Amino acid sequence: MAKTDAPERDMTSIGEVAKPVFVRLPDPLQLFSIRAARFRFLAEGHDLKPYLLFLAGLADAQHRAQDGLPAPERPDPDVLKRAREFGMPALERTRLAQDPALESMLSRLLSLVADLAMPDEAAAALERVRADRAAWPDMAQAVLDYAIPMEMLAEHLYIAAALQVHGARLAAQLDAKALVPVSDGACPVCGGPPASSMVVGWQGAHGTRYCGCALCGTLWNYVRIKCALCGSTAGISYQEIEGGPGTVKAETCKSCHGYVKILHQHLDPAVDIIADDVATLGLDLLVRDTGFKRGGANPFLVGY
Repeated sequence: MAKTDAPERDMTSIGEVAKPVFVRLPDPLQLFSIRAARFRFLAEGHDLKPYLLFLAGLADAQHRAQDGLPAPERPDPDVLKRAREFGMPALERTRLAQDPALESMLSRLLSLVADLAMPDEAAAALERVRADRAAWPDMAQAVLDYAIPMEMLAEHLYIAAALQVHGARLAAQLDAKALVPVSDGACPVCGGPPASSMVVGWQGAHGTRYCGCALCGTLWNYVRIKCALCGSTAGISYQEIEGGPGTVKAETCKSCHGYVKILHQHLDPAVDIIADDVATLGLDLLVRDTGFKRGGANPFLVGY
């Protein structure tokens, strides 16, 4: 594994002044279909091919589960105004687990996922979730609190998938210009931590960095060479797999001893904050051996 303590160079094109928007809200009607295609691409020749293909099918189900569903109820304008005034996330995260719209989404998603090819363990976990509807709110809350019991990781994966769709559909209704920063490592929409971050090549934002929410898929602008977990700018270094394409690195922080991956979207426009994070599990294992703890909150990598 290659390591460098030198800050990453600013990749902003000469003559281009980066004036990035603060937030890019997700488009749930495209997000999951694009992610499914990325999972399939990454699966080819990969050691994790069966799992990546399963997640591709799950992302397809996330996309199809939205067909014909009415738009979720918009947050109360007074709640949004108060959140902006006090620098709080726009969505009240504690209420998501109790939202009736989430139950409808989860019911539809579980039905679609039942047709996927999957290991016996995953199929058994799916049946346990479908049979215990009364437990869904508590399971959803466990996902939101990052308090998933280790013996029930498989069951909560399906709950997390439904929350991703529900969160993205809620986020898509917001006004991006009305959102404000809340704190380091927190999504301005739902308050969740990032799954990973990426340096983008978008016009008007080339070379700038965005963190990507693991729950709602929102991307928010974040300073480079700064820990996406604790906000420290001291002791930041980068690790990557030697001989790799250089599109995925781990940004490690000596202050909090955590790390979040940074994807170089300007080098590969197809990278995805969830799919490419899962596909580079090998980097997690190597970085963990150097004493850093994973800070990216990807529901499909819980336990690593």
